[in-house]
Amino acid sequence: MTTLRTTALAALTAGAMVSMAQAETVTVGMITTLSGGGAGLGVDVRDGFQLALEMAGEHSIRLVVEDDGQRPELAVQIAERMIQSERADILTGIIWSNLAMAVVPSTVGQDIFYISPNAGPSPLAGANCHPNYFNAAWQNDMLHEAAGQHANVLGYENTFIMAPNYPAGTDALIGFKRYFEGELAGELFTQVGQTDYAAEIAEIRASGADSVFIFLPGGMGISFMRQYEQSGVDLPIVSAGFSFDQDVLPAMGSAALGVINTAQWSPDLDNAANAAFVAAFEQAHGRLPSLYASQGFDTANLILSALSSADVADSDAFRDALRAADFDSVRGDFSFAANQHPVQTVYVREVVEVDGVLTNRIIGTAFEEHRDVHGENCPM
Repeated sequence: MTTLRTTALAALTAGAMVSMAQAETVTVGMITTLSGGGAGLGVDVRDGFQLALEMAGEHSIRLVVEDDGQRPELAVQIAERMIQSERADILTGIIWSNLAMAVVPSTVGQDIFYISPNAGPSPLAGANCHPNYFNAAWQNDMLHEAAGQHANVLGYENTFIMAPNYPAGTDALIGFKRYFEGELAGELFTQVGQTDYAAEIAEIRASGADSVFIFLPGGMGISFMRQYEQSGVDLPIVSAGFSFDQDVLPAMGSAALGVINTAQWSPDLDNAANAAFVAAFEQAHGRLPSLYASQGFDTANLILSALSSADVADSDAFRDALRAADFDSVRGDFSFAANQHPVQTVYVREVVEVDGVLTNRIIGTAFEEHRDVHGENCPM
């Protein structure tokens, strides 16, 4: 376990410094993946969150970070320890939806706030939504819906779709199919953490597909793309940013060039908050930030904005302050729907090489002011 005590800067509102609403230290427990094939995602969420604290001021946040090892049972144990022993006021950090489903219901049921910087399983946006649960990233379906919509624009008519067999993978394929108007050449669920995709690539080759949609975050996507390039199958790939962002692009290499993917953020997004974030992250870490780092950064600034006007011990006031989302998001316009999931623009990006570095550039917009479909089932 690593513990970071840092003095957070005052949130910036309308360009002016705002003092925090309380003087006491607030404990934020971050449960995230820092080892194994998904470590890059958790490292970037952590680094983005910590950078926001370092760029902020005049209020103490005690940040406690632990590695869940991508294991649901370990995540549950850590959450209970953070609540009972660390006296955490807020939990955050989980990357994987199966871990979120194991941790979030119990956490919010104990009157602790959980603010997601990544995982957005559909039950938590719909029937199992909760006043103490906020998602500062997206609902799982959202970027995949955009990929399905843009596959229509690209003229794809017979797409082979594939994702790992866990809640986010199920949401991914459902989201893609919700907007895709063509036929499916095949549909596969793979194993979480899988590294050998020879059988799946052979099935794609024989399917008669004109394109491929994949959701394979972290090491899974790296393994697949390396093998896909070597296989000689040259069908175009459309995906979501989870599988083609800065956390994996250096390892994918040329195999990723030209891949079209969708995301609510990109390093070239033109707004002042994003420009400052990208520059500060590069200076601090010597690398471009990823989608995950941007989400960690926004999550921290959302928390800071709420703390600037409300005491976390006053649940109703703090909840209202979170709902207001009164901060400058690196993604531009940001607000919460009634189910406390984002309403936001989703962009179309292409993997390119800039000065010898693989990255993404925005080439279009898939959706504006997009919200997830599950909110209609949320009783809040």
